Amino acid sequence: MALFLGLPLVTIVRFSFLNSQNEFTLNNFTTITSGIYRDAFILSFELSALSATLSLIFGFFFAFALVHSNLKFLQQAVSTASGVLANTGGVPLAFMFIAVLGTYGTLTGWLKGAGINLYGGGWTIYSFTGLLIVYLYFQVPLMVLIFLPVVSNIKKEWAEAAQSLGASQLTYWRKVLLPILTPQLLALFLLLFANSFAAYATAAALTSGSLALVPVQIASLIASNVQVDGANTAMALGLGMVICVGLSTIGYALLEKRSSRWRA
Repeated sequence: MALFLGLPLVTIVRFSFLNSQNEFTLNNFTTITSGIYRDAFILSFELSALSATLSLIFGFFFAFALVHSNLKFLQQAVSTASGVLANTGGVPLAFMFIAVLGTYGTLTGWLKGAGINLYGGGWTIYSFTGLLIVYLYFQVPLMVLIFLPVVSNIKKEWAEAAQSLGASQLTYWRKVLLPILTPQLLALFLLLFANSFAAYATAAALTSGSLALVPVQIASLIASNVQVDGANTAMALGLGMVICVGLSTIGYALLEKRSSRWRA
C-alpha cells in the first residue's frame, strides 16, 4: 500500500504545487480549472455519469432476470463471463470494437450490405457515443457481477409479508424493496462512476486523443516537452482525479456499510 499507492500519491501532491523550477505555486490549479482542462473534467464527468447510469439500469434488470430464471448453470456461466468481461480493457478492447464497429468493421460491413449505413449520418465509433458503447462493454458486466449476490440475498419473506398485508407487487417494489436497495444502488453507481472516470488505455487507443478526457490530457502533458510546467500541470490534473475517485470510493464504502445491515 505504501509503495504502490502512498508514495505515488505523495509525489503527485508534491509536484502539483511546484513549477518547472521547483518553486511553490498555485498556478497549476488555476490552469486546470479553466480552458481545455476544465472542459476535460466536464467531459469525463459526463461520460462517467452516463456510463454508470446506463450500466446500473441494464445490470439491475439483467441480474434480476437471471436470479428469477432459476437456471443455476446460467447464473454461474454469466458470473464467470462477467468476471472476465469486467476486467477486459485497454488496447485489446479498443481493437475489438474497431474490428467490429469501425469504419471497415465486420458488423459495419454486414449492416451496410443489409442497407443500414452506420456511418451515413455522421456517427462514428471514435466519438463520445462510440466510447460510451465501449465502456458499457465492461461496466455492465461489473454491475452484474456485484449485484447478483445482492439480488440472491433478497428474502422471499419480505414479499410474502407484504402480500399478506394486502400490498400489490408495485407497492412491494415501491415501499419495501427499492428503499432497501437504494443505498446499495447508490454505492454501485459511485463504484461504476469511479471505474469509468479512471479508465485511460481504452479511450486513448480508441480515440487517439480526439476526446479530451482527463486521463488523456495527463498523458499528453507528460509526453509533451512544449508546454511550460506541463508535467506539473499533469500532476495537478492527477490530484484532481485522485480526489474525484477518492470521494466516489469513500461514498461507496459508506453506502455499502449501510446497505450491509439488511444482508447480515
